Amino acid sequence: MMPLPTATETFALRTHCPYCAYQCGILLGDGDGRPLGVMGDPHFPVNNGQLCIKGWTAHTLLEHPQRLLTPLVRAKATDAFQTASWDYALDLIAEKFEAIRAESGPAALGVFGSGALSNEKAYLLGKFARVALRTPNIDYNGRYCMSSAAAGANRAFGIDRGLPFPVADIAHAEVAYLAGSNCADTLPPIMQWFDLQKANGGRLIVADPRRTATARAADLHLQLNPGSDLALHNGLLAIAVEENLIDRAAIDARTTGFDAVRRTVLDYHPAHVERLTGVPEAQMRTAARWMAAAKSCMLLSGRGAEQQSKGVDTVHSLINLALALGLMGKPHSGYGCLTGQGNGQGGREHGQKADQLPGYRLIEVEADREFIAKLWGVEASALPRKGKSAFELLDALGPTGIRALLVAGSNVVVASPDSLRIESRLRSLDFLAVNDSFENETTAHAHVVLPVAQWAEEEGTMTNLEGRVIRRRVSARMPRNVRTDIQVLQGLADRLGVGEKFTFKSTEAVFAELRQATAGATADYAGITYAKIDATDGVFWPCPDEEHPGTPRMFTERFHHKDGRAKFFPVTHRAAGEEPSAEYPLTLTTGRYKEHYNSGTQTRLVSRLAAAKPSPCVQLHPRLAARHDIQAGATVVIESRRGKAEFVADVTTDVRPDVLFVPFHWGGRRAANALTNAALDPVSRMPEFKYAAVRIAAVKVTTVGAGA
Repeated sequence: MMPLPTATETFALRTHCPYCAYQCGILLGDGDGRPLGVMGDPHFPVNNGQLCIKGWTAHTLLEHPQRLLTPLVRAKATDAFQTASWDYALDLIAEKFEAIRAESGPAALGVFGSGALSNEKAYLLGKFARVALRTPNIDYNGRYCMSSAAAGANRAFGIDRGLPFPVADIAHAEVAYLAGSNCADTLPPIMQWFDLQKANGGRLIVADPRRTATARAADLHLQLNPGSDLALHNGLLAIAVEENLIDRAAIDARTTGFDAVRRTVLDYHPAHVERLTGVPEAQMRTAARWMAAAKSCMLLSGRGAEQQSKGVDTVHSLINLALALGLMGKPHSGYGCLTGQGNGQGGREHGQKADQLPGYRLIEVEADREFIAKLWGVEASALPRKGKSAFELLDALGPTGIRALLVAGSNVVVASPDSLRIESRLRSLDFLAVNDSFENETTAHAHVVLPVAQWAEEEGTMTNLEGRVIRRRVSARMPRNVRTDIQVLQGLADRLGVGEKFTFKSTEAVFAELRQATAGATADYAGITYAKIDATDGVFWPCPDEEHPGTPRMFTERFHHKDGRAKFFPVTHRAAGEEPSAEYPLTLTTGRYKEHYNSGTQTRLVSRLAAAKPSPCVQLHPRLAARHDIQAGATVVIESRRGKAEFVADVTTDVRPDVLFVPFHWGGRRAANALTNAALDPVSRMPEFKYAAVRIAAVKVTTVGAGA
């Protein structure tokens, strides 16, 4: 088992921010384990010393007074938490999981992971679920983030890496197109590259239903209807075909399936697409001509385009456009996805996703099962098969389904769609254990809460949005009675009788096994070492051996399919999981504030961030506000078929008259996800966060205060 922390640790200054997938380099503390302050690392080539407001305040959480410092166990008599020893808490978890498995089988157990976990922890969590618990039911909150882009890229290119080029290439793109990304708020330091792009004479196009901070920086803003991205991209490709703007030589040499796509998009005449999207034909023609005329062009997608029940098809519509214009593999060009969560890339590569084994190996492929089983020292037949996707896993909680759940680093009550339904499912569990550093809306339903280390108190690797594997280093002293997630999994594995398969003396030893597990796989980390990361400020996968320099730019010569070609997929626009009606006439879409991150478990505790954005606002157009007699600052109750939530009114022309926008960082009566729809994409199983039919149910005179 990994040793518990001692007073003789050495501490680094250079590490990385705990939040988004940009993974800014930071300098933390004084080198003696005291997190006195943060500054941007000017030598890390991704952020070049820049940070957002979340990064500047990240250190305050390390010594926060609400930090969990001892295990908590719910007392039967009072239903309240009591402090407990680590041995008691781990014994209880193991006993409950073993008893339920004996009664109902391994599939009655579940594990829910996180895109915030390091590569080592994601890898070990997947191994723990399949070897120690023997359950098929493991998934993670990254299913809510990157799954549609990942599925689309895997199908089109044979491989999924969010950006197949370094972010620095953005500065040299003559045209950059952002589909559903407000990266000025969600990845603020990335804007330095778009600023350089503009300074170099480049053009920026943004497709978004809102006039966001990113859209305001654009040369052309395509303010489309929510859920119509696929139709817009088909329309842009139809224009490219009509005006002979496509790159026929690249299509013939490097792709298959274009003719089926060409026939499909012929039905997307610009006048028809204008009616579907609300984007004027003249703007569409301008965008298509700019893209085709540019010597270099990037098409980048964000959650707005992907978090739909047709998210994979929407990604395909954008990839089809990139392939038809001959952008893939060209310098400073191609399709890429702007990953959201801190380890959204690495987190989905190494086995905490229901259908995957480490390195993007697939759990239903016999050769992949044999390879991993041999490494883990088990029979391939003993490995479970494919389990349930994230929402489906949570929706299966209860007496006749998954009876016990371990959650590692995810506040599923706030993060999940149709959150009232998920909260009800959590209450129906026989047993819930949660690893976290702070209490939150999910730990409120737990039977055991285990206090685990924060980002600066443990080492491990992360894979940022470029596919650059970087290293977080120990920069702050871990509280005495806190343990790492790896130590928790080792302790549970010991009690479940498989401790010998989890005997790692260090995090680097876990990474060494991960390297073996990915050798020869799609996401090949075999040639990446801690020393190599330190020497080069990160290594881009695939990196098959220690002599290999890594792969900053992909697809320059071939794609990852056996024939070396990319695949076109014909896709057609279709309705969302639910459409506005007379009863629910408005469209709700959700997103983020720059001051908060995901479920807000961390950022709502940071005083500076909470003061800047103390409560969520609903953006609504002045015409809609006037129709309902809503003044700015009033409290507005929004209702969908699933629930109600209330928000402070922000009356603005930044949204369309039939659209409402709310952020999703809060729970309780301010929970945006009480309204959202769990309609799932048929391929990625991504829920439809970006589109729900709602109505204004009530308007209150008083406003929601910061502590409400």
